[in-house]
Amino acid sequence: MKNYKVAIVGATGAVGLEMARMLECKNFPIKSIKFLASERSIGKNLTFNGKEITVELLTKNSGKGIDVALFSVGSEISKEIAPFFAADGCFVIDNSSAWRMDKNVPLVVSEVNPNDLNKDKKIIANPNCSTIQMVVALKPLHDFAKIKRVIVSTYQSVSGAGQKGINELTEQTKAWAKDETLPQPNKFQYQIAFNLIPQIDIFTDNGYTKEEMKMTNETKKIMGDNSIEVSATCVRVPVLRSHSESVWIETEKPLSPVQAKELLSKADGIQVLDEPESKKYPMPLFAENMQTTYVGRIRADISTKNNALTFWIVSDNLLKGAALNAVQIAETLVKNNIL
Repeated sequence: MKNYKVAIVGATGAVGLEMARMLECKNFPIKSIKFLASERSIGKNLTFNGKEITVELLTKNSGKGIDVALFSVGSEISKEIAPFFAADGCFVIDNSSAWRMDKNVPLVVSEVNPNDLNKDKKIIANPNCSTIQMVVALKPLHDFAKIKRVIVSTYQSVSGAGQKGINELTEQTKAWAKDETLPQPNKFQYQIAFNLIPQIDIFTDNGYTKEEMKMTNETKKIMGDNSIEVSATCVRVPVLRSHSESVWIETEKPLSPVQAKELLSKADGIQVLDEPESKKYPMPLFAENMQTTYVGRIRADISTKNNALTFWIVSDNLLKGAALNAVQIAETLVKNNIL
C-alpha cells in the first residue's frame, strides 16, 4: 500500500489534535506528517505514533511535497492559504466554512456523497458539525422514501465553540459549586452554565442565525437535492462535548418507525439505540469520544396524517462532526484511487 505525506494545519487546536488522534486510530497510511500552526505555536512538540514532532510555521509554501492536508483554521486563513496548497498538488480537506457553499468545491460526508470527490477538485470542504450527523441519518431514509421537509432543533455542546467555550463552562460551573460570583461571559452571549442560549453565530436578515442557515444550505448540497426544505433552530447547551438533535421529517413515500429502524441499522456509521422500555436512547454523555452517530426515539408524528417521523440524533462534534469526517474523506480519496 502506498503511504502519503500528510499535514495538519491548525495542529494545536482542539480539532487539530483530534485529527492527529484519528489518523493514528484509523491507521492512515502515512509516510511523513507535518504539524503546522501560527507563530504562537511554533516550537511546540506534539506526539504522533510515539514520536515527538515539532510544530512548524504555516506559510503559503507549506504545501509543497504534501499529498493531503487537513485544515482546522479560520475561514480567512483557509481562503488565503488553501489555494496555494492546491496549486502545489495537495488535496486540502478544510474544516472551516470558507469553501462549503462554493459550487466548485465538494462538500462531503463519507457515508452520504463520496462520489462527489474527484482528482480535479483539490479543495474539499468538511461540513458543519451539526449538519454532518444529521445527513448521516437522513441519507438512508431519503433513498428509501424521499424526504420533502426537515425541521430540526439542535442542542450543541460548548466544544463546538472551541477550547474557549469549554473553559467558559468549566470556570462558571466551578465558581457556582464554590458559591462564588460567576465569571462574566466572554465566548458566549450570556452565562452558559445552567442555561441555554438560542443563538449560535450571528443573526441574518431572515431571523435565522448563520449556523441555522448552514444546516439548511449544506443539507441540500450534500444530499444533492435542492427540493428538501430545511428549517433549523440551533441552541448552545451546557454540555462539554457531543451535539444532540431533535429531527422531524416528512417523506413522499410512507415510512414506518420499524422500516426506519431497519434502514438506519444497516447504514454505515450509525448505531440505532432505541429501546424506550429499557430507557436506552442516545445521550451526549455516552457519545463522547465515540466514532458512531447514534439514533433513537424513532416514532411516527401523531399530530399529522402525512408521512412524518421524529427521531433523536447524538454524535461527538469533535469527531464525526469535524476530525473523524475529515480523516474519512482522506480514506475515501485513497480507497477510490483519487489520492
